[in-house]
Amino acid sequence: MKKRLLILEDGTVFSGNAFGSDKQSQGEVVFTTGMTGYQETISDPSFYGQIVTLTYPLIGNYGINRDDFESITPAIRGFVIRELAEHPSNWRSDMTLNDYLTAKDIPGIEGIDTRKLTRIIRSKGAVRAILTAADAEVNVDEIVAQLQATPLITHHVQHVSAQAPYPSPGRGKRVVLIDFGMKHGILRELNKRDCDVLVVPYNTTAEQILEWHPDGIMLSNGPGNPEDVTEGIETVKNLIGKVPMFGICLGHQIFSLASGAKSFKLPFGHRGGNHPVKDLRTGRTDLTSQNHGYAIDIDSLEGTDLELTHVALNDGTCEGVRHKKYPIFTVQYHPEASPGPEDSNHLFDEFIEMMEKEAAKEKQHA
Repeated sequence: MKKRLLILEDGTVFSGNAFGSDKQSQGEVVFTTGMTGYQETISDPSFYGQIVTLTYPLIGNYGINRDDFESITPAIRGFVIRELAEHPSNWRSDMTLNDYLTAKDIPGIEGIDTRKLTRIIRSKGAVRAILTAADAEVNVDEIVAQLQATPLITHHVQHVSAQAPYPSPGRGKRVVLIDFGMKHGILRELNKRDCDVLVVPYNTTAEQILEWHPDGIMLSNGPGNPEDVTEGIETVKNLIGKVPMFGICLGHQIFSLASGAKSFKLPFGHRGGNHPVKDLRTGRTDLTSQNHGYAIDIDSLEGTDLELTHVALNDGTCEGVRHKKYPIFTVQYHPEASPGPEDSNHLFDEFIEMMEKEAAKEKQHA
């Protein structure tokens, strides 16, 4: 097999086997702890601009199938694993992981010590890195200097949001889904509940959204720093109190910022399908699927109209809020799973019930 190098901005060099595309690629290295779900991970728009490391050692053993994509075009910059399964065994498999990454022009590296890489990320935070061919012309010092001089990507959302509105018709409640980098799992859950969904770009104004007379508004997940999404924050600020809302991940952060809270960058993020979250209202703990590098500062909720509803049991960070006056709630994690446990899938039913209650109130007032 061809050899490939993963070079970090601190000068650490990992040598392994190349798979996928032959191109050189640069990005921010992060890790995720899911034991399965690599297809969903690769196609999750929230990984835009990142080189993704999987901590589970054997990857590719059930291949790639037609059903488990979370977007049409994957946005990751590279894929790092311990061992590649070259001969998948699963009745749904259509192609190998290697063939898929090659077709999508995404480079991968296998055979490195992913445990060591994960420890580096845990101690230093997400780091810039480059995937490049291992040949005699490689100058590690020059590449490290290049990485250190390269600013991190900003304004991720504009690269993964829909470019124009499009419908996903149903005969139930009308939901406008603001696409900040939406996973298809969110749309699937709304479709299951027969919602009449209109997906709109991240920079759609509140006035344009209200012209569609929605019963509710969904704020999707997405990549990057929520403070960069100024258009989305302004839109949500102008929608608060007018329509029921439900936000997930980046949508949760954007709603919180629009309500006066503040965000901060986590040392190495929450990524994986095994994160315990406690619901402070019921005392129930759910295992959740997560993928985010930023969080809302709990102390900044003081003085706002937001009530803390969920906390992460691993580090005590904010995992959900609810508006004290209006029918709006958001969570930091992914209730649609994809991949991950479906413990929190009931939140979509709560959203439907919330819209139905608001519709009943409007009928009474009419």
